[in-house]
Amino acid sequence: MEIKNLKKAAERIEKAISKKERIILYGDGDLDGICSVIILKEAIQSLGGEISALYFPDREKEGYGLTETALKSLKKFAPALLITMDLGISNFKEMLLAKKLGFTVIIVDHHEVLDKLPKAYLTVDPKQPSDPYPFKGLAACGVTFLLANELLGKRMSPSLRGALVELAALGTIADMMPQTDDNLLIIEEGVSRLFASWRPGIQALFEAVGIDQGNLRDRLGHAISVLNVRDIKDRLPGAYRLFTTSSLESARDIAKELVEKNKVRQDTIYAIVNTIKQRIGISDSPVIFEGDPSFEYVLLGGAASILARELDKPVFLYKKKRGESIGSVRAPAGYNTVEAMKGFAKSLVAYGGHAPASGFRLKTKNLAKFKKYLATYFKMQIRK
Repeated sequence: MEIKNLKKAAERIEKAISKKERIILYGDGDLDGICSVIILKEAIQSLGGEISALYFPDREKEGYGLTETALKSLKKFAPALLITMDLGISNFKEMLLAKKLGFTVIIVDHHEVLDKLPKAYLTVDPKQPSDPYPFKGLAACGVTFLLANELLGKRMSPSLRGALVELAALGTIADMMPQTDDNLLIIEEGVSRLFASWRPGIQALFEAVGIDQGNLRDRLGHAISVLNVRDIKDRLPGAYRLFTTSSLESARDIAKELVEKNKVRQDTIYAIVNTIKQRIGISDSPVIFEGDPSFEYVLLGGAASILARELDKPVFLYKKKRGESIGSVRAPAGYNTVEAMKGFAKSLVAYGGHAPASGFRLKTKNLAKFKKYLATYFKMQIRK
């Protein structure tokens, strides 16, 4: 039993390769999205295909997902096959614009499906309605790894499989997916491959964070934290540049910079956490809803995770902007934050994600109403 549309997606990609169509890979800028893009890129290139463009949206400037800004930037490549990874499942308006501009879009995602599917050419997401695939906990890089397997079949060499599965393992761990079923198989195979990796970036990363075969399991979380640092150069995230460089010297420079930036990142995250704790004091509210113009959006997920864990309640943090504000959501087990936002969907510009980890965008004038709605919702909510 396979994921719905997986075979059709592989066939459409192979057709694009054989007919020399333009192919664009568009991924989220977190480690799951980055690993997904590299996995599919290397699979396509192994078949002689070329990638016309890569795109990772800048969350701070553009927001999350398939963005209008990105589509306008990429329209010079149309007509083209546009494959989105780790995003797209909640981009309804943007999908219509993509089609209008001449893109054929394949969505490869793993986030919760809202009330309907975007009008893409194909959607590959185990969580879409009527998908027969029994395991729903794959990361996007796990879905992409299965797509690469379907695309390559017997043409997948052991060496290439190892190079792809190590990325699928890192992305799965980074996205905090359940380490069971398919994910456990991916993680065990991928992690066991790391010290045999031909990627200079893996070696450089392990040197930079002090990982050896004796402490790999204990230190891997720190390495993943370093890989999630926002360090964009020439529109490419640091982790992408690290894993795709062929130079060990270059990889060491990138890894060193990521480690240094991660220290600053962690300090800033805890500064946000302390600011919010001081604001709320001892609160009996069932939900934390806080924001500020000074907050760095890409750090809000990390801050919200700490607060949700320490306070044992859902946390909605946002960067307040003049027109629209954007936020990240984290919650302890037993809460579905995507479901929580559905009741306010008409007043949200966008929302989506997973039950315990999601995001939203709304007009700033609606912040107070959203806060009131969430307080009422979670007061009535029975934790599962």
